[in-house]
Order: sequence, then C-alpha cells, then structure tokens
Amino acid sequence: MAAGAPRIFVSHLAGVPVFDPVGDQVGRVSDLVAMLRVGRRPPRLLGMVVEVLSRRRVFVPMTRITGVESGQVITTGVVNMRRFEQRPTERLVLGELLDRRVRLVGPGGQEGEEVTVLDVAIQQLPARRDWEIDKVFVRKGKGGVLSRKGETLTVEWSGVTGFSLEEHGQGAENLVATFEKLRPADLANALHHLSPKRRAEVAAALDDDRLADVLEELPEDDQIEILGKLKEERAADVLEAMDPDDAADLLSELPEEDQERLLTLMRPDDAADVRRLLAYEERTAGGLMTTEPIVLRPDATVADALARVRQQDLSPALAAQVYVCRPPDETPTGKYLGTVHFQRLLRDPPFTLVSSLVDSDLPPLGPDTPLPAVTSYLAAYNMVAAPVVDESGSLLGAVTVDDVLDHLLPDDWRETEFHEEGAGHGG
Repeated sequence: MAAGAPRIFVSHLAGVPVFDPVGDQVGRVSDLVAMLRVGRRPPRLLGMVVEVLSRRRVFVPMTRITGVESGQVITTGVVNMRRFEQRPTERLVLGELLDRRVRLVGPGGQEGEEVTVLDVAIQQLPARRDWEIDKVFVRKGKGGVLSRKGETLTVEWSGVTGFSLEEHGQGAENLVATFEKLRPADLANALHHLSPKRRAEVAAALDDDRLADVLEELPEDDQIEILGKLKEERAADVLEAMDPDDAADLLSELPEEDQERLLTLMRPDDAADVRRLLAYEERTAGGLMTTEPIVLRPDATVADALARVRQQDLSPALAAQVYVCRPPDETPTGKYLGTVHFQRLLRDPPFTLVSSLVDSDLPPLGPDTPLPAVTSYLAAYNMVAAPVVDESGSLLGAVTVDDVLDHLLPDDWRETEFHEEGAGHGG
C-alpha cells in the first residue's frame, strides 16, 4: 500500500477475502498479529492470520501484503502454508485487544478514566512497509451493556494504558459483533483458536441459539470445556437449543452425575428426546439419529410438505425428504408409511396428498444398525438421510449424512489436513 494510505479499523477486516496477484482467492482474514512495544510506542503489526480453503490458519507477514482496500486483501502470492502458532510475545488483535478495559492517560501521564476498547486502527508507515496500530476507538464507562450509552472517542495509542496487563472478566460484545456474519463452523474455528480464557468469555457473550450452533461444530474437548464454564441453568438452555443428537453426543462425554443434573434442568420434552438417544450405542443408527425429522400425516398435501421444508432452521439434509406416518406425528410416531423426496414434491401439484407419493420400497434402518451398515445404506441408495424405525413400525428419527461423516472422520479432523507441515511462522 502506498505511503499516506488511509487508516483502517480492524473490525472491517474480519472475514475479508484474501487474493493473490492474479485474482485467485487464498482464504479469508481470521485475525491480525501485533507485538506490543515498551513504553507507549504503537504496537508493530506483524501480519495477518488467514484461514485458507482447507480451514488451516496460516500466517501472512505484512511484508507480503500489497493491498488492503475495497473489502479485500492482496498478497504477493507467496504464502507459507505452515500452520500458524501464536508466540508468547504476540497479541491477536481481534481476539485479545477488543473489549479490553483500559484507562485514558491524563495530564502529566497519570492514569485517568476507564474505557472499553471497541476497535483499533492500523496504518502503514510512510516510505516503509511496516504497519502500526496507531489509534484506539473507545467508549467511556466500565464496559458491559449499560456502557453502550457512554461517549465514544478515538485516541492515539499513547493516549491509553493497560493493554499489557492480564485482564480477568474481559467482555466480548465487540468481538462477537465483529464475527456476527460468520457461519457457525467458521465462528467455531475462530473460537477454537482463542485462549481458553478468551474462549469462555466469547461463549458467555453469545446468545443460546448461536452458542448451540457453534458448539455443534467444535471438537469434543472444546465443547466440554465451554459447557463446564457455563452456569448450569445456562448450560441446560444451550443443550435445549442444540439438535438432540448433538446434545446427546456432548452429554455422553460427561460423568453420569453431571448428565443427570443437566437433564433435570432441561425442559421435560427436550430432556426426553436426549435420554432416548443416550440409550443407544453411539455408533449405531439410534445413536446417530436426530429425533426431529419432518413428519407428516397421510392426509397432508404437497403444499404442506413444501411449507415444512422451507423452514429456515432445517439443515439441507433434513429438508431433502419428509416422512409420512400415522399419528402421533412426533417421534416415536405411529406406523411409518414411507419417505417422500424433495424432488418428487417439486414435480406434483400442491393439492396432491403425500400419502400417494411415498417411496415405500426404500427399507428403513433399525436403531441397532451399526455405523458401517448405515454408511453403506446411504451410499447404495444415494441418500443424504435415512429413516430409523423400530420393531413396531414407529419412526424414531432420521440419520443424516453429516452425522455419519462426523463419526467416520478422525477425532481431530478439524485440526488436521493433508500434507501436514511443521508449525510456526516467519517474520
């Protein structure tokens, strides 16, 4: 970037695409790395953490950045694919500096009023390729929701003090706002790479539904860690917001007394679904299934089915078909009659009864069907979900391909990629 370039606030860089010189996308900005300096000298910006297409986080030095403009970052095209590992002297700008409580520097260098950091700005130094954090955007007050009415102002880096101190109970509202548009899987990846302290603070700042979606995408160790740091009532609320099969998988990793305590705090209907799933072996159709597929009665129409399929909170796999059953239409249902695929729903008039469209030739799975057989079933019939039916003919739930993949991949699949190389990064 040329000398005299405009100042850039870092919250505007979160998730911004990174391109090489020929226009191919390398990845997206996950965070920025800075090094604090002695005295009140502005921190030097070392580089950017970029999440590449394989979800690996790599380090791109600022000397490799040739442009930061128009909602994109341009690199020289030479990207070291070694996994980024934060060094003790480094600070993650988004992950660690936002939401900090610092103090304004008063007359004579004395510490003054406490403020909350909302954002920081970076700028390239004239005639050099170095970058610095030169401005801090703050809100007066002690932080938290009530402080949102406080006065905001932008000050020089030297005008505040306290960034080098370890802070307990650091807020996370502004970091959460910065990551607001990330998909749950991408937010989970960002959360995973924060320190345990910061991870707990960010989790506490997310609403129940958002945290539930993120927990479903995290490794088990992170799930257990985060759930263990929530108050039990909040943990129960988050478990209620999770898909029952994911909630059951998480609870199965906890000691029995903790399981029971949390299940008791959950709403009875939600707890009943989870208890039912916990009764099955983990690597069986019953242990893998969700208890909330789309169930319709025989007298429902194509229009009714399409209205259910359009529900926003449904996963693509669950929306790919509906299951026709006699009442009751909550699992476990009355007699299972068959499956109607989404593509068939699109081909028939809206007034057509779904009972006339069922694929009754497709055999359902039993709850004790082992994982390899479930995998073979989905592959053989080219399905993204399969019905699970008990001996009496009642639909218990559905197994989706994403849950099968989670159990087929290695436990650490989120952390490993092909052609793994050594960790670290260059300056």
